[in-house]
Amino acid sequence: MPARQAPERDFIALNTLADNPGATHYTKRVGRGIGSGLGKTSGRGHKGQKARTGRSPRLGFEGGQTPLRMRVPLRGFRNPHTRFYRPINLDTVQQWAQEGRLPTDRIITMKDLRDSNCVGRKMGWGVKVLGRGARRLATPLHLEVSQVSESARAAIEAAGGSVATVYYNKLGLRALLKPDWFAAKGRLLPRPARPPPKLEGRFDRVGELPPRTELPAAAAGAAAASQQETAAA
Repeated sequence: MPARQAPERDFIALNTLADNPGATHYTKRVGRGIGSGLGKTSGRGHKGQKARTGRSPRLGFEGGQTPLRMRVPLRGFRNPHTRFYRPINLDTVQQWAQEGRLPTDRIITMKDLRDSNCVGRKMGWGVKVLGRGARRLATPLHLEVSQVSESARAAIEAAGGSVATVYYNKLGLRALLKPDWFAAKGRLLPRPARPPPKLEGRFDRVGELPPRTELPAAAAGAAAASQQETAAA
């Protein structure tokens, strides 16, 4: 059988080669006569600020009248100097300690809380311990955080633990949470920074880098005794 020929419309001819519709954009030529549609005033209308060359009013400019952003009344207030602390409750810390996610034979730092996912990634200026679950607290905890409520402090000390509030600035908190980043960059850990004069009374001491996690002798003896009692029971 003879080979079937394709219809004539399938052949490509040189006189039919062209770009796809919309692929070619022509430059707008203004001021080239009435017939072009963009002659004389070049599509800018007659006079006024928008008809001039080099006009660049700022965003929100309304010709000199009071702009909308200033006519609308203000509602609320946000203090730019406020400090956000990541909240955590005693019942969560006790549960993590009982499950073995947090150590009980040394001081629990904010790095331990972060590495164990006891607190989230966004820590702001540190961690604040709150008193939910204070009545059921039985595990002696030794914490080193940024802030602690009065009820949480009383419950921790009543259970045989201790808590200290330490100050870290932004750079110091990053060095506490991610010391490996400084080592990878070949940088030394920053020196501990003192709190501003207005905040000196809110902290027990300045945080150390790297932090000391050893318990005092009395606290270490009490912790060992409690562990022996727990093992004997």
